[in-house]
Amino acid sequence: MNNFELLKDYLNKKEAVIAVMGLGYVGLPLAISFAEAGFQVIGFDPSEPKVTLVNQGMSDIMDITSERLSKLVLKEQLIATTDAKELARADAIIICVPTPLTKSYEPDTSYIVSAVDMIRENMTPNTIVVLESTTYPGTSKELIYAPIEKDGWRLDEDFYVCYSPERVDPGNKTYQTENTPKVLGGMTPISMQVGTALYEQVIDHVVPVASTEVAEMSKLLENTFRSINIAFINEMSLLCEKLDIDVWETIEASSTKPFGFMRFNPGPGIGGHCIPLDPIYLSWKAKEVNFFSRFIELAQETNHQMPEHVVHKAMTTLNSKQKALSGSRVLILGMAYKENIDDLRESPSIEVYENLLKAGANVDFCDPLATKYREKDGTIRDTIPLDYSSFALYDLVIILTCHDLFDKEQILANSSLILDTKNVMREFGSAKVARFGGGPVLVASEMLTV
Repeated sequence: MNNFELLKDYLNKKEAVIAVMGLGYVGLPLAISFAEAGFQVIGFDPSEPKVTLVNQGMSDIMDITSERLSKLVLKEQLIATTDAKELARADAIIICVPTPLTKSYEPDTSYIVSAVDMIRENMTPNTIVVLESTTYPGTSKELIYAPIEKDGWRLDEDFYVCYSPERVDPGNKTYQTENTPKVLGGMTPISMQVGTALYEQVIDHVVPVASTEVAEMSKLLENTFRSINIAFINEMSLLCEKLDIDVWETIEASSTKPFGFMRFNPGPGIGGHCIPLDPIYLSWKAKEVNFFSRFIELAQETNHQMPEHVVHKAMTTLNSKQKALSGSRVLILGMAYKENIDDLRESPSIEVYENLLKAGANVDFCDPLATKYREKDGTIRDTIPLDYSSFALYDLVIILTCHDLFDKEQILANSSLILDTKNVMREFGSAKVARFGGGPVLVASEMLTV
């Protein structure tokens, strides 16, 4: 039995040791899936507090319960560490590290480079290395294969390289690690075979593609598609406001078409790690080959102006009550980037919050899930308690992220004026609710366009 068949055999018998580098939203659920499947799992993370938390069986990720994690920790099926030397015990190493943007909006691959450097220092023969972090086409070849090969290791004899983009959707109760189809690209057909043997242990449906570049491109295509369509519907929302047409009713009407239409909803902006960043990765890579994507640039421009539009709507909504934004008390409901999660990454609520402060408003936020926000100067802002009676103290309540735990009837009953960016209050038809997206709004018993 040759090396790659031996490694496949280890994987199929669950005798292989799996290392997951990065124990965040992507890495921890994946590590748990492998541990629950019967593998010995090493969770590596440079953060001592994170490693301590995991080894105590305590989860800081909403989708992973501490009960689920602690069972694996007690059985020593999953062990977290800050010691990169532990990677030497691994037969498979999966990289799940952040890939942010630099201040000049270029890909920051420093976390990947750092992870690969640690792998190179500690890797043993017959190991598969898989990258899951979002990145540009060519990363696996340039930043994983090339450095390891330069050290004298032979591809498909000593090591194997694959790319499999993460498809984590925080808060999704239907699609999680195991039942979300997994795209997988290998540097070679042999690497692909080993990678398939790895992921088939925990994933219901592995989707093989011809190369790591195709897999890398697929992730960017998925989220650039979403970014562009969100930008389009946001632009239509702005247009409908100008035309005094209800964009929400328009969307409902269009959604009755059983073919050729896919629903997207407008909102205060885009958030999360993927949709705001992935298109920029793709645009950056395109420029390397002298290709300029106008769609991507226009989508980014449109989506990025939505938080500013929220502030403008706040101003005009208050003006309808003969109040100025400057000096008014404003409460933001929901700081997380989407409903029912605690994730603040790239949340448009943060920009709305900061722009309201710049406009002179006195701003608080209420989010029982995302309870703390760090301002650019390092100041920590805490949520106010969810006490609906206190809503009456504010001149305007802005609904940005409407978690299921919010009681909409109580919000309406206790607020003097509401700006609803998600159309969640439409069922009430109240005179004190102003909405995104056009259509008549009742204010002070009159029909006005806000």
